[in-house]
Amino acid sequence: MMRLYLDQMIQVHVRDVLARMGFNVVRASEFGQSRSDDHEILAKAIQEQRILITLDDHFGDWAVLPLNLHYGVIRLKVYPTSAQNILDLVTPFLEKVDPADLLNYLVILSKTREKWISSAQ
Repeated sequence: MMRLYLDQMIQVHVRDVLARMGFNVVRASEFGQSRSDDHEILAKAIQEQRILITLDDHFGDWAVLPLNLHYGVIRLKVYPTSAQNILDLVTPFLEKVDPADLLNYLVILSKTREKWISSAQ
């Protein structure tokens, strides 16, 4: 079962829909991380052995947030950031990908592109 960790910017409705679809999913706020910085969010996702899904474009800027060993980070590029737009983008991706393939990868996902970047060093 795919284990997901949603950044605090992603709505509760997204979690609820993904959970109904069978994903093991939690939001950062469920771990008291409503106002945590990116480093803390990523550390918790790693500790919980979960794939992080975020809207934050700092994930991908190695100078701001260096990624090393993690279970995968999916950065969504979607506008507007409504729950439905997020679900329309991320659901088909999650249904086709094997979680093991995301290990140590940052995936930047938009309507027109899927960019995989290895972050293992």
